[in-house]
Formats: sequence, structure tokens, C-alpha cells
Amino acid sequence: MFPEELKFTENHEWVKIEGSVAVVGISEYAQSELGDVVFVELPEPGESIELNESMAVIESVKAVSDVYAPLSGTITEVNSELEDNPELINQSPYNDGFICLIEFDDIDELDSLMDSDSYEEYLEE
Repeated sequence: MFPEELKFTENHEWVKIEGSVAVVGISEYAQSELGDVVFVELPEPGESIELNESMAVIESVKAVSDVYAPLSGTITEVNSELEDNPELINQSPYNDGFICLIEFDDIDELDSLMDSDSYEEYLEE
């Protein structure tokens, strides 16, 4: 349910590290709790963000939720497919439903993220 190559936050974001860039989205758990996603407010490419700062907003049939930066850095790319197809977050949260790419500033911030086993334990608590 939680891919082993990903890292997770307590706010249910996932991170996949590719060199100095992090691919970011929300977890399978988060999208299932939100229900059908109907709108995504994406961050701006080139925008600087700080760890735990709100960087995007997801609106579903149940709620409006912030997506928090799992790492400090600069937004290098956003998933513009979500503008016309926000349901990709529900259909493919770990692939087509990613939110953005962040060129991160501080590799030590990765230490604050959970691996898939720790995230699963966190959800069970």
C-alpha cells in the first residue's frame, strides 16, 4: 500500500528523491480520506518554500486540505495535468497524481521523513 522507495510526512505527503529533486504528492491514505478530488490549487514554479509551509490546496467533495512542503527548496515543476484532471490524485496518487517537484535545499531535512513501514505504524496509532 505504501511504496518502499517513498518517504512520508505526518501530514500524509509522500516524497520520492531523484538526485537533488523531490517528487511530492499525497498518500493513498490521504486521498482515500479526502474522497473524490474536484480541484487542486498548485504552487507556482520558481516559488521558494519552507519546510511544513502550505504549498498547495486540494479540494474534494468532503473537505479542503492544505498540502505542506515536506522539504525546503524551490518548486521546479508542477503537475499541470491536475488542473483539468484533479481526479488523478485519487486514481494514481503515487504516479500520475503527483503535485510538484522541489529542488531541495537541505538534505538533512530528509531525516525528519518516515519510511513506508514507519508511516504504516503511524497510521495504526
